[in-house]
Amino acid sequence: MKEVAACIMASHGYSERRACRLTRQSMGWGPIDRSTQRRKMVSDPLTELRQRMHEIVTTRIRYGYRRAHTMLKREGWTIGRNRVYRVCRAEGLALKTKRPRRRKMATHREARCRPKAPNEAWSLDFVHDRLSNGQKIRALTIIDVCTRECLAIEVGYRLRGENVVEVLNRLVRFRGAPKSLFADNGAEFTGRMVDLRAYHNKARVDFSRPARPTDNAHIESFNGALRDERLNVHWFETLAEAKREIEAWRREDNEVRPHMAPGDIPPAEYALQARNCRAKTEKSAVGI
Repeated sequence: MKEVAACIMASHGYSERRACRLTRQSMGWGPIDRSTQRRKMVSDPLTELRQRMHEIVTTRIRYGYRRAHTMLKREGWTIGRNRVYRVCRAEGLALKTKRPRRRKMATHREARCRPKAPNEAWSLDFVHDRLSNGQKIRALTIIDVCTRECLAIEVGYRLRGENVVEVLNRLVRFRGAPKSLFADNGAEFTGRMVDLRAYHNKARVDFSRPARPTDNAHIESFNGALRDERLNVHWFETLAEAKREIEAWRREDNEVRPHMAPGDIPPAEYALQARNCRAKTEKSAVGI
C-alpha cells in the first residue's frame, strides 16, 4: 500500500494526505493517518532462517524441530531450540508426528549383546520397493548398532543368502568381523551359508522373536528413514539409478545427518572419535 501511495504522488503530483486518503491508509479502524506512509519498513530478521528451515524440513521428511535445530547450529546459526520450535509452528512445517504408544507386554527375553564399541554388533534387514515399470527390487541394509553408521546398502532384483554372505565378507575384509549379528527370521539369514559364515568368524547370530520387530529396532528405524526420505520420494526407472540414489543417501546419512544416540553428531564423526579414543587407550596401555 505504501508503494501505491508513493506511485500516486510521483505520477499525479498529489499531496501525501490526498494519496493516503485515496489508498485508505489508516492505523486500525480510525481516520486516515499518514504515519503509516512515513514509517520505515523493517525487514523480518528471521527471513533467511525461515527459508533455511523450509529447505531442511522439506528435503528431510523425518526431521523434527530438535534435529533441525542441530543442523542449524552446525551451519553456524546462533538460535535457541524454543525459537526453532516456534518458527516451525508459525510456518506450518511438517514436524515429525508423535506416534501413539502401544501397550507394553511383560515378556521375558534373554540378555542381548549391548555393544559399547564400534564393530561389536551389526544389524541386518531387507527393504522392498518397485521400479517405475513395476519390477520388484530389494535392498539389504547393514548398520553398526553402536555408532548407527550404515555400513552397506546392497540393491538388486533377487538377493538371497549367498548375496548376504558376499556383502558380509566384503565388510569383514575392511572392518573386521563383529561379535554379534542381529537379524530377523527370514530365509536369507537363517540359511546354512550365513550360519557357516558366522561360525568361521566366531560371531553369534541373534534372531528376533516372531512378530517382534522391536527386537531389531535400530535397523527398523533406519529402514523407515530410508523409505520416507528416498524410496517414497523417488521413482526409479532403472536398477542403476536406484543404486546411485540410495548410495548417495547412505553417504549423506553417515556424514551429515545428526543422530541423537551418538550425541547429535553424524555416525561417521562418532565412529572416528571412538577409533581415536581407542587408539589413545592402547598407546597408554603399551606405555605402562
